Amino acid sequence: MFITFSPHLPLSLSNTSFTIYTQVLLQHQHIQQITTQDLSHSHSKKFIPNSNFAVTTHTKMMEILQNMQLIAPLFLVLSLILPLIFFFYSSLFNNKEPAPTKQTVTIPKSYPLIGSYLALKRIGNRRIQWLSDVVQISPANTFTFRRPLGRLQVFTGNPATVEHILKTRFSNYQKGYSFISTLSDFLGTGIFNADGNTWKFQRQVASHEFNTKSLRKFVEHVVEAELSDRLIPIMASAAQQDQTLDFQDILQRFAFDNICKIAFGFDAEYLTSSAERSKFAVAYEEATEISSKRFRELSPLVWKVKRALNIGSEKRLRMAVKEVHEFAKNIVREKKRELKEKESLESVDMLSRFLSSGHSDEDFVTDIVISFILAGKDTTSAALTWFFWLLSKYPRVEKEIVKEIMEKSEAPVYDEVKHMVYTHAALCESMRLYPPVPMDTKEAVEDDILPDGTVVKKGTLVTYHVYAMGRLESIWGEDWAEFKPERWLEKLESGKWKFVPKDSFTYPVFQAGPRMCLGKDMAFMQMQSVVAGILRRFAVVPTVAEGVEPNFISFLSSQMEGGFPVKIIERETSN
Repeated sequence: MFITFSPHLPLSLSNTSFTIYTQVLLQHQHIQQITTQDLSHSHSKKFIPNSNFAVTTHTKMMEILQNMQLIAPLFLVLSLILPLIFFFYSSLFNNKEPAPTKQTVTIPKSYPLIGSYLALKRIGNRRIQWLSDVVQISPANTFTFRRPLGRLQVFTGNPATVEHILKTRFSNYQKGYSFISTLSDFLGTGIFNADGNTWKFQRQVASHEFNTKSLRKFVEHVVEAELSDRLIPIMASAAQQDQTLDFQDILQRFAFDNICKIAFGFDAEYLTSSAERSKFAVAYEEATEISSKRFRELSPLVWKVKRALNIGSEKRLRMAVKEVHEFAKNIVREKKRELKEKESLESVDMLSRFLSSGHSDEDFVTDIVISFILAGKDTTSAALTWFFWLLSKYPRVEKEIVKEIMEKSEAPVYDEVKHMVYTHAALCESMRLYPPVPMDTKEAVEDDILPDGTVVKKGTLVTYHVYAMGRLESIWGEDWAEFKPERWLEKLESGKWKFVPKDSFTYPVFQAGPRMCLGKDMAFMQMQSVVAGILRRFAVVPTVAEGVEPNFISFLSSQMEGGFPVKIIERETSN
């Protein structure tokens, strides 16, 4: 979720780490040289090959062209037949069946060649909710969705199955080619788009960084400064002027500044009173959205052809990715320059440690920077957006949180933030209902059978539906729809609350098993600090009409569709 690195560890890595890194880097460079994608963009690379490389490259290009000639007739046939089939079934679907409601939802019908694609297409931007409903009515909360051209995807909300794919048979369920290739233009080989040695190396480096000292520094220096110097003044001004804020945008800016400071030693200064968004922010959001929507195409051929022809959304994606990569590369280059000019830095951030340890391949480090921005900017801001929405609907919960906050110092230190038990439970409860990453997908390496008996063939996608799991009566009881922090708490004889966690396979908001989120504790510390800083002084009041529910959507992480417009009301007393 939120990942950062400690400035207090030595710059050198173990021999094992360096060996893994070397393997990863060689693999990364090899892939860059021979993939069709990079060949198609070779005009942008300043690279002068030697004669042997030129011959090899020419041979590979000839092989690619020959392969294209072989598949051209098949693609031509599919391009003619699939639209006709789609149009035929679409006409039948639209004329005979209304859009399903919660009460009428059924396991989707499947048709020749296009599978159940029309059912998803008809749902529009409520696919997360619809798939959740199907999971809830399915035997063992698991069903097989038939994708176009015969591909299968299993959706599950069964904790036993989640444990099976994330822990018991972890090695058999990887990100996989389908996922990695779809997001590679945007995320490259960053930690969230990697398997094998590439993933192991980045996680191994990151795993050393989450200690008490770095968490304390993060809360008492980075988060506190961003709160007191930027967020609180903006909210105070909005309250005074009766101004409407898009609170989702504000929280994203706040989180972006934080991750840049703690991970890169760079102050982006994005959280300002100006509502104008930077070129990078616009490009980043467009790259996230278009990359995510690739998964929704009838076939990967659709976006791959559009990319090859440089048209439509793929043309916009190429421009957006270029902007994002230039931003990330500038951070890397500036840090390299800083390291050359100074023998020692006052505070060693993650990027400095990476570069000082010899990991200086610019493209590889750039991919890591982009992944850390994704981890730090989008997930915690999404969680907080829905948290403040729920508080507006449940004033009883807000009152309990404010009471807990008022028992702490005006500027709570690390130990006080850490022990905000009721606030912690309320955040867990909010993410149960509105998880920052509502679904996560793995690809089966080999044939397998899930605990409920579902047969999984090699190459099948298996998705655990976090959003659906938070709504299962079998897990949370009849009152699952209620925002109730007390379900995470136990009352002690002293009258104080004790937090009672759920196991990570029942509540996989932070993943589980070997890929368990390393930044979990840091995410909670940031969110609890923000909640304390805001609710001590202000009430956040949504401006939407009473009874209107915002739509929960997701690209690579969840969002509130259309933003979160609010008024800021200053509390009458802080005593």
